[in-house]
Amino acid sequence: MTVRSTESQNDDRYVVWLDIDNTLYSASAKISQAMGERIHAYFVGLGHTDEEASVLHHRYYTQYGLALRGLVRHHDIDALDFDRKCDGSLPLEEMLKPDPKLRNLLQDIDRSKARVWGLTNAYKTHAERVLRILGVDDQIEGLVFCDYANSDFFCKPEPEFFHDALKRANIIDTSKCLFIDDSKTNVEAARKLGWGRCVHFCEHGMQAVEGGKEKMIAQDGTIPDDVVVISKLEELRTVWPDIFKA
Repeated sequence: MTVRSTESQNDDRYVVWLDIDNTLYSASAKISQAMGERIHAYFVGLGHTDEEASVLHHRYYTQYGLALRGLVRHHDIDALDFDRKCDGSLPLEEMLKPDPKLRNLLQDIDRSKARVWGLTNAYKTHAERVLRILGVDDQIEGLVFCDYANSDFFCKPEPEFFHDALKRANIIDTSKCLFIDDSKTNVEAARKLGWGRCVHFCEHGMQAVEGGKEKMIAQDGTIPDDVVVISKLEELRTVWPDIFKA
């Protein structure tokens, strides 16, 4: 995969921003459950009881959008060590497989009209690994990730993360951003910053883990009227018809 942080200043194409985890693959892969178990174990490894670990995990996820953000801020841990023990230890090759349908979807985006970038709260090694296993790494032109090597990193839904993404892709007109994420909070944050056509990926009825707590995925009626909700990525063909090949 070619990952670059700058683009031509006069490139006025749309940019499709793809969240990766629980968006490019289904929650049925149970990766959020496996990740939740590892994050819980990491909290316990810091000396917390099971109950304390659960409370802190959920609190930090809710407050910052990423449990690791709270760990770095309040516990002075090494984010790269966390990444190795949590994301890095996931048996992704056993949980995911190449997705020809996803590959066809991305290939059918007219690159004369839109660029395709990844926008993830994961570190680059995890994101690149997922994209490679799914068989779409060569379809992603750029990747904006949480830089765990920097203790002051930002993450979605913090405005600074979105501003950094715009800078890296050299975007001035935020209406050119087409964004999809499984997190309603992240989608709403993007809309507040003027990002154009935003989509909430919501697999109704599926089970997932957020902040260490098991939940059934369900559509929240409070989502803004101008945000489209879909349950299958193929629906992007009708949501964003103007960027797909005829």
